[in-house]
Amino acid sequence: MKKKLTAFAATFALIGTLGATPVHAQQQFVTIGTGGVTGVYYAAGGAICRLVNKDRAQHGVRCSVESTGGSVYNVNTIKAGELDFGVAQSDVQYNAVKGEAQFKDGGPVGDLRAVFALHPEPLTILARKEVGATKMEDFKGKRFNVGNPGSGQRATMEMLLPALGMSRADFSLASELRPDEHGAALCDNKIDGFAYTVGHPAANIQDPTTTCGAKLVPLTGDGVEKLIAQYPYFAHATVPGGLYANNPEPTNTFGVVATFVSSTRVSDDMVYTLVKAVFDNFEEFRKLHPAFANLEPQQMIKEGLSAPLHEGAVRYYKEKGWM
Repeated sequence: MKKKLTAFAATFALIGTLGATPVHAQQQFVTIGTGGVTGVYYAAGGAICRLVNKDRAQHGVRCSVESTGGSVYNVNTIKAGELDFGVAQSDVQYNAVKGEAQFKDGGPVGDLRAVFALHPEPLTILARKEVGATKMEDFKGKRFNVGNPGSGQRATMEMLLPALGMSRADFSLASELRPDEHGAALCDNKIDGFAYTVGHPAANIQDPTTTCGAKLVPLTGDGVEKLIAQYPYFAHATVPGGLYANNPEPTNTFGVVATFVSSTRVSDDMVYTLVKAVFDNFEEFRKLHPAFANLEPQQMIKEGLSAPLHEGAVRYYKEKGWM
């Protein structure tokens, strides 16, 4: 049976933060690296921190979210000891563990540890409606945003383009805008299309489809099938029809899974505290963003995880009888 990811159709919800509470005598601070402020990574980090901070008077851990360049940046910054946790695409986690692709020069990230998996992330291609694109090859000679260095979509595009017999040289402009910039650039006619690996619904897909009638472009065919067959972290995905304005039909593509990672440098107790905050309040967590609505704990502790599970997470999962 073919692997399948599902994008979730629901109204976008904003993630709130809790107000200040008295400082705990033994307070410890942890930081989660995410992505652009309009993306689901940032919302995921906010949701996790919200649940951790809810009980910080008891456990003494204060959680904060940092907007970053995305998956590769997060892994490298965790490796450097400058972040405690981060969100990373499943392919980036795999490459970090293996010392491949973006991590070839630096070698395997041996102290990287998986904590749990999050939402499916289809690689989403959006085009100006005037372009009339129906496939990736239609962007030859056009201005296309391949993603900022260090982002997950940039990493995936660097694999997709050769699989399609393309390269960045095929674009008249291969821009490197961040996700919080690409929607406005599309509607302002500064680019003709962009790639974004994201859980759905996402605000910065919603905005250009509503504002300037941008169109989702499918990613199918032999090149995509070869990638899915070759790499275990890729799977087929579908963005439901009607999820975004002016896009009534389902859009077939492929993608990865967002994962939550840490390091052996972060204590077992710290990781246990964070994992417990999420899963002891799991129904609340699932309501904090539409992309989390169909998550199941037993799948979250195994799908898309290439790095060994952190011992602090394992302790909690064994207590729950999930391992």
